[in-house]
Amino acid sequence: MKATHPILSILFATLAFGQDPPSPQPPNIVFFLVDDLGWTDVGCYGSSFYETPNIDQLATEGVRFTNAYAACHVCSPTRASIMTGKYPARLDLTDWLSGRKDYPFQKLKNAEIHQQLPLEETTIAEALKQRGYATGHFGKWHLGEDPAGPLQQGFDVQVPRWNKGWPKAGYHAPFKFDGLGDKPGDYLTDRLTDEALTFVEQRKYQPFFLYFSHFAVHDPIHGRPDLVEKYRKKLARTKRPTEPKFILEGNPDDPNLLSQQHLAKLIQRPSHKGFKVLPQRTVKIKQHQDNIEFAAMVEAMDESLGRVLAKLEALKLTENTLIVFFSDNGGMSAGNFGRPTRIVAADQLDRAFSTGNLPLRGAKGWLYEGGIRVPMIVKWPGLGKTGIVCEEPIMSTDFYPSLLEMAGLPAMPNQTADGKSFVPALKGESFNRGAIYWHFPHYSNHGMQSPGGAIRLGDYKLLEYYENNTVQLFNLREDIGEQNDLSHSETDKAANLRSRLHAWRQQVSAKMMPANPDYR
Repeated sequence: MKATHPILSILFATLAFGQDPPSPQPPNIVFFLVDDLGWTDVGCYGSSFYETPNIDQLATEGVRFTNAYAACHVCSPTRASIMTGKYPARLDLTDWLSGRKDYPFQKLKNAEIHQQLPLEETTIAEALKQRGYATGHFGKWHLGEDPAGPLQQGFDVQVPRWNKGWPKAGYHAPFKFDGLGDKPGDYLTDRLTDEALTFVEQRKYQPFFLYFSHFAVHDPIHGRPDLVEKYRKKLARTKRPTEPKFILEGNPDDPNLLSQQHLAKLIQRPSHKGFKVLPQRTVKIKQHQDNIEFAAMVEAMDESLGRVLAKLEALKLTENTLIVFFSDNGGMSAGNFGRPTRIVAADQLDRAFSTGNLPLRGAKGWLYEGGIRVPMIVKWPGLGKTGIVCEEPIMSTDFYPSLLEMAGLPAMPNQTADGKSFVPALKGESFNRGAIYWHFPHYSNHGMQSPGGAIRLGDYKLLEYYENNTVQLFNLREDIGEQNDLSHSETDKAANLRSRLHAWRQQVSAKMMPANPDYR
């Protein structure tokens, strides 16, 4: 007679004594968050230069979202929305920490923000920990210094002990981090992966939440040398585009907003040469994906994901592990001019401009699609669809309720006030997210555009700017590049969306900007 399987023995015993059978272990959760990865910086989203085979494979095993949005075009607010299920405006955390200082060119002063994620919020890590999950944070936090770091916000483990939003000494050893050893030749993306795999190995017998929040591909733009050399050779073999490498963007709130045709002529003039803040508050936006250092960073990040997936497979955890792949904002194709006097030398452009976001307009730091639309893939083994695409807009606030539902845990309506579970979309069912909102009462480091907000509802997106109350309206299904402003031809649609945006700002008590008494 064959021996009874141990699990069946336990089941028969519990049934014999009238006990409920043991519950299956809740699913593990791996949240793989990339910093500054643009919507088209991934092969399955259209990149032909960057190589991302592991991300592309994940897309065939899960659901790929083509209208996924970060809650902000800079990092800290989006991360706060992931942790809490709430809009940054509701949290008073609407800019990167510690935020940009005020300058005399501003008509308005930047709104004041919290300098940490409020401790009274129940983070997704705390919610999972309360229900028996081991929680590990690896990489970037950027939601407050101690005592408001990961260890005070629900995580059992933090590597490294560094709460700021950039690698302390770059991506090449020595890293100068507390809690992360290194040796000559080490690369930060790889070393963080080593530590994350150790966490998975040690927690394999209990449900775990791995929040793997890479510093990559945020600047400084330091590629791993072997991959830099690979892309140097690949670029030499690649046919170069005939279109300009950079275009000019002006301030959309300027009463004398220049047309794209005018800007194309202006960029040829001596007054608009170079890479700095240019006359008429114009800046240059990179158009092509040809930065070999950045390409190397992207592939190293993809390798990291591949190593995590391979470890799960080796430990036979794949079928009980949810995988989320996401970016915190769009690609950095506009240079960082947080200091308006900065000048980027011609031989340093690959250090200041990461990537191109075409066909999207704008970049990190902009409310155009290039700043807020990001790649997103979710794999839900056994219960979610595989290899399908979801075009319904979703927002980073939606992860909190979705993860709870997928884990079979009670909803937290008070905490997830702004999030909506996208589980129906994972099952291939109809899903209507409804309106999505943005509020950025600050001046961006990555352009000279006015502060503003936005709403997307269905195919339409309205942007409103706070200096001169200008609006723009786009139909994204017909005009993904946001070139055809419909605000003057579809006035009723613009008025309706603007009214909704104003009502939402009141609902979440969004802070507006006071006048700047030092404006010049």
